[in-house]
Amino acid sequence: MANEPETPVAASAAEPAVPSLVDRYFTRWYKADVKGKPCEEHCILQHSNRICVITLAGSHPVLQSGKAIKSISYQISTNCSGLQNKVSGKFKWGAQILTELAPLCKIYCSDGEEYTISSCVRGQLMEVNENILHKPSILQEKPSTEGYIAVVLPKFEESKSITEGLLTQKQYEEVMVKCINATTATS
Repeated sequence: MANEPETPVAASAAEPAVPSLVDRYFTRWYKADVKGKPCEEHCILQHSNRICVITLAGSHPVLQSGKAIKSISYQISTNCSGLQNKVSGKFKWGAQILTELAPLCKIYCSDGEEYTISSCVRGQLMEVNENILHKPSILQEKPSTEGYIAVVLPKFEESKSITEGLLTQKQYEEVMVKCINATTATS
């Protein structure tokens, strides 16, 4: 009995899982406590071509507490909307210029909570994800893929320095442990 052949299920369980497209081609960076709001983390997926995809980190309250999203708006002020961003040409003419703290969108939850999602990196706004306007649930169901917020292109000369002030996956996990401990201690 000790020398029984492995069943197909046991053999497949021993094989390592195939990494996702995001895990293969993007480096995850995190911005903790965005604008001083505790436990509001954003995730920046940086591709080797310097493109950055802005998403919610897994610990963001919209993803953690099972909140129902009422609506999402890219209308940041009366004169500024990500939906009006029209980029064209090799030099990306017409792209909005963003700072690290530039708001990208607002998420309105059914419990009255409102979250402003920031760029977290300096660069040009290439596109916003209009799909989350029509189906906000994909922001919660697939935050790193179909539920992304926006795509930002940093300046070439700044592409190496955009990760300054951002956390690696390991650093982010350490911050999350502290956040969870602080929340548990106050409960």
